[in-house]
Amino acid sequence: MNVSPSTSQKLMHRFLMMKSVSACLGNVLCRADTILLHLTNDRYTFTGFAGLPILQLTTSGAKTGKLRTSPLVGLRDGNKIALIASSFGRAHNPGWYFNLKAHPECVVRFNGRTETFIARETDGDEREKYWQLALSYYAGYERYQARVGRKIPVMLLEPKI
Repeated sequence: MNVSPSTSQKLMHRFLMMKSVSACLGNVLCRADTILLHLTNDRYTFTGFAGLPILQLTTSGAKTGKLRTSPLVGLRDGNKIALIASSFGRAHNPGWYFNLKAHPECVVRFNGRTETFIARETDGDEREKYWQLALSYYAGYERYQARVGRKIPVMLLEPKI
């Protein structure tokens, strides 16, 4: 489902994609969204106010195997979910990306439902399809990619059978 951002959300996106703002958000937004999710019984996040669909991804730590939960932008495509490993335009990929590479099975909580998925990294035409979907939600991903000077990974979650 693709829902274009409203005019006010697009203005908010322009602010959010600024290098100094996204650098700060990379350090605090995940924690702030986690707290707000807890306080509102999983209904609201700060990221959601920007019109981005948020889910809670639980992975097993790549090195420790400990369960880690992160609120992330999740782009639904039927029963699949695309995740963009942008890390707010920082030089390194986010921790959840490495967790999924090491342990592809994960749990997603979205709209009060919990499902188990298997993750894999996309490439070629498939990556481009989901990259374009991501850009339709948030044009800042393009700026992040230019900032880091490499292709940002796109992970695809498919339901575990």
